[in-house]
Amino acid sequence: MRCAVRMTRILLLVMAAIGLAAAAPCVRAQGDGQAMSGGHGPFAGMQRERGEVTAISGDTLTVKTDEGATIQVVTTENTRVMKGRGQMVKVGDLKVGDGVMAAGMLDAANNTLHAAMVFAVDAAQIQAMKENLGKTYIMGRVTAIDMDNARMTVERTDHVTQTIGFDETTSFRRGGRMMGGMSGGAPGAGGAGTAAPDAGGESITLADIKVGEMVRGTGSVKNGVFVPTELVVMERGQRRGGGAAMSGSGGPGPQ
Repeated sequence: MRCAVRMTRILLLVMAAIGLAAAAPCVRAQGDGQAMSGGHGPFAGMQRERGEVTAISGDTLTVKTDEGATIQVVTTENTRVMKGRGQMVKVGDLKVGDGVMAAGMLDAANNTLHAAMVFAVDAAQIQAMKENLGKTYIMGRVTAIDMDNARMTVERTDHVTQTIGFDETTSFRRGGRMMGGMSGGAPGAGGAGTAAPDAGGESITLADIKVGEMVRGTGSVKNGVFVPTELVVMERGQRRGGGAAMSGSGGPGPQ
């Protein structure tokens, strides 16, 4: 059980990193992709695209974005390519089906992103994340709250609406950050890995959560309803692992 919870926490970190989950704010430029959120960090001011690798040709990745468009991600010897929990790799180490988030300079006219950084997650992990969403973890936007029955409706990051419940084991928190959890070998086939606990934040109650806010949490299904052991309200600009916050609006986020 402890290993399963640990793995789920790692998957939450990875999803947030590649943009499968909405966490930090993003700025969408008209026709120019999405700018990296915040004004700090090595990739501040760059555009970013995320999605699934559909083809690899030399140093160029063909990526189907979350919005269904196709974009070419061009890399050079200076592009930082990472996979799993931060392992430096080469473009040739990636494969079709991997999930990627690329940051760099967007050439909108030619539908090409010249990447300074590419972060990838193995295709098998992406599939595992999708299969476990709503079963071992939840992440998405609150659309309704039923205080009388201690339930909440969440539009998940895969755009599926799910009602979750709470019991005496659930705690609530606003803010804080995910610490570490992305060093060493990738979780899954390569090993269980480890994830450090979330840090900081403010202890709150269900009554403090508002419709429209983004939440995440790990837990399990009880009597057919997912019940988180902790539900965290994610704040705009939330930072992860001590670095600059990366935008991750794979699902609907606060406007």
